[in-house]
Amino acid sequence: MKIDGVPYQSIWRGADGSVRVIDQSRLPFEFATVELARVEDAARAISSMMVRGAPLIGATAAYGLALGVREDPSDTAIESAAAMLAGTRPTAHNLAWALSRMRGTLVGVPLSARAEAAFSEAAAICAEDVEQCRAIGVHGASILRRLALAAPGRPLNILTHCNAGWLACVDWGTALAPVYRAHDDGIPVHVWVDETRPRNQGASLTAFELAAHGVAHTVIADNLGGHLMQRGRVDVAIVGSDRTTASGDVCNKIGTYLKALAAYDNGVPFYAALPLSTIDWSITRGEQIPIEQRPESELTHVTGQIETGGLATVRVVPIASRALNLAFDVTPARLVTGLITERGICEASVQGLRQLYPGLGSAG
Repeated sequence: MKIDGVPYQSIWRGADGSVRVIDQSRLPFEFATVELARVEDAARAISSMMVRGAPLIGATAAYGLALGVREDPSDTAIESAAAMLAGTRPTAHNLAWALSRMRGTLVGVPLSARAEAAFSEAAAICAEDVEQCRAIGVHGASILRRLALAAPGRPLNILTHCNAGWLACVDWGTALAPVYRAHDDGIPVHVWVDETRPRNQGASLTAFELAAHGVAHTVIADNLGGHLMQRGRVDVAIVGSDRTTASGDVCNKIGTYLKALAAYDNGVPFYAALPLSTIDWSITRGEQIPIEQRPESELTHVTGQIETGGLATVRVVPIASRALNLAFDVTPARLVTGLITERGICEASVQGLRQLYPGLGSAG
């Protein structure tokens, strides 16, 4: 995707061998990139949410492990680096998936060749993510095209929650990939952008992306979506996923479950878009997914741009009040119309997933 006409991916390796990422904590008010020089830098970038979004977390972990291997290629150092990275964000399945793939790649590789092998595998993970997200966009756009034909003469209204665009992946995105594809194909679309408290990833990141790409959108309070659905102003909801069980339960940013309930009650199609790396074949029940608890300060404080142009952080909760900041919730498969993957669209069920991924789903 492009920023001011310049094509970017969310993570890349420079010609000098450095690994760079976009610092998402500064968006939408400042666009800046940061170099990751060591595995500790990658771990910090993930835990602080300088980078976020399940596919990008996986890609960053892959490059983070490669940075660690470059510093020390021993088995002990690799296990230590992998453990450090694995502890940063427990909910996103792509993190564990990427680390497992990286470690498997290095088995049997001579110490002298491990760094090159690690960076090569990290680059492959990133390249595959781009292609998978592109394919998600193609499959998802077919849904939007069909819905648009049933609503001639006006833009198709799409509701999304949190940020699942190219900033959450290496490029294209998951939930936003169908939007970008439809927009580029000339289908008139309009996106209702949930602000997505407490970190406002929708208001800051999704709105930033859509504006940069020229997609019509409106930022809304998180609690407005249900009202819009009641009034017939939402044609479809598409969200991303941080972990999807083998039975089709979808774990996504906190508040997704409430949107799914509202969509179900109002007959609005509700889809989750995700690549293979987000599917956890080892579990079948959403309650088995570990839910990350983030710092209270993300809920008690808000950062924004002041009139002079600088940024300021203010407290919006009484000093004596405590806060519970759980980052994700789980939407049961029964509320999900379908899953949009790189292999196509399927029912959110064991049978649906196994049809697209035969041989991969024998969860216990």
